[in-house]
Amino acid sequence: MTADAAISIVPANEASWDDLQAVFGARGDASRCQCQYFKIRDFQWKSVPVEERAERLREQTGCDRPEARTTSGLVAYLDGEPVGWCAVEPRTAYERLLRTRVPWTGRDEDKTDDGVWAVTCFVTRSGFRRRGVGRALARGAVDFARERGARAVEGYPMITQPGQEVAWGELYVGSRSIFAAAGFAEVSRPTLRRVVMRIDF
Repeated sequence: MTADAAISIVPANEASWDDLQAVFGARGDASRCQCQYFKIRDFQWKSVPVEERAERLREQTGCDRPEARTTSGLVAYLDGEPVGWCAVEPRTAYERLLRTRVPWTGRDEDKTDDGVWAVTCFVTRSGFRRRGVGRALARGAVDFARERGARAVEGYPMITQPGQEVAWGELYVGSRSIFAAAGFAEVSRPTLRRVVMRIDF
């Protein structure tokens, strides 16, 4: 599964755990979250230590298990070096997302529809940003969801403006531009800075 001449994208179960952890790094938001923010209810978050979050991610991704039938995301490689991560799976896998008001504002959606997938998180390894990793992962997520039988796939990116300061940690959901480049269309704008973008297959 490839997305770009220099960047290759693979399901996380076909990547090694060490490669994924190299992407997340040893410091910063990604290493502390371990892509569990949308998986753990808000009132439980602080009671789940980082080590347990990492163990949950390892189980969810199936890293080092190419025979696994499911995985929770994609890993990007640039010239063989692990450089990025994207979370993509059925929307119902994200317990907190289903209970968060913002994505549903102004939409009449069946939250329990397993046929709708969600792209909830991007991580680009330190030292490899601004090299097209996020865009390649967004395109890869579309292909992956379609191949796995999704009826639609959506994301909840930030709207960024030229000259507007955005904290790096805010962009873990992706920017509007990388979703647009992957063919997603805006379906709602629940806040001034958040947009829901979607592709129906």
